[in-house]
Amino acid sequence: MNKTIITCAVTGNITTRQQHPELPVTPKEIADASLLAADAGAAIVHIHVRDPITSKASMDLELYRDVVERIRAQNKSLILNLTTGPGGRFVPGNEDPKIAGLGTTLTTPERRVAHVPVLKPEICSLDLNTMNSGAEVVINTPTTVTRMAEIIKQARVKPEIEIFDSGDLRLALDLMQRGILDAPGMFSLVLGVKYGFGATPEAMMYARSMLPQQAVWTGFGIGRYAFPMVAQSFLLGGHVRVGFEDNVYLKKGILASTNASLVEQARRIVEDLGGGIASCAETREILGLERA
Repeated sequence: MNKTIITCAVTGNITTRQQHPELPVTPKEIADASLLAADAGAAIVHIHVRDPITSKASMDLELYRDVVERIRAQNKSLILNLTTGPGGRFVPGNEDPKIAGLGTTLTTPERRVAHVPVLKPEICSLDLNTMNSGAEVVINTPTTVTRMAEIIKQARVKPEIEIFDSGDLRLALDLMQRGILDAPGMFSLVLGVKYGFGATPEAMMYARSMLPQQAVWTGFGIGRYAFPMVAQSFLLGGHVRVGFEDNVYLKKGILASTNASLVEQARRIVEDLGGGIASCAETREILGLERA
């Protein structure tokens, strides 16, 4: 049986300290959370950065640099996956919906990936979803995604293609056919986000059936679906992801003390089902990455 990769998404850009008082916010907190997650069994950490004062999502290159340098100073084998998701949100104005309202972050594709060529992580995310998100809209047009993918490829960074619904997968396959994305690709199937894939076995099986042959994929769920989807992804041959970006509870009503505790729970599920956890070195081999 192949080894299972655990990814830990330690903070995200939506989870708040009202939801979890120990949410990592500063570069040191994010780096420390990543290192503890690695000690617990995560081979990949998925990293967003936050404004240390406001705790809000940030795209500041120097914050990314600080986190990356702190992690690499202590653990050079841990695989870094930097987000490129921020910068795609549009909030229609109340008086004129075609004019951006408060909360809009929509910016150029170049701005959204500016940190990738500079910091050269092993992996960066590439969201293909255009979808409703509460009262807002996330926008990733084919033109935007194409330009981001070109910059990522030029930086020799591996894109982790995030899929929220079946149309996103059709776009990914089209981009592969055009040579913009390399096949078979590395995919993450995001389940449980409202207006996207439901967090059900049927939805995960359907998404998996659309993936290219030999694609490496991870399936994960949001909120209360996090751990059921760990089991489901493993059983269907995928890898797994947990972390405060997706869910802050170990079980109903019980907050996880750290990101590492979520990794430990995911590890137990995989091992109890008969699987083994991939080390950083094994993960690099699975993904075709350079050795640390």
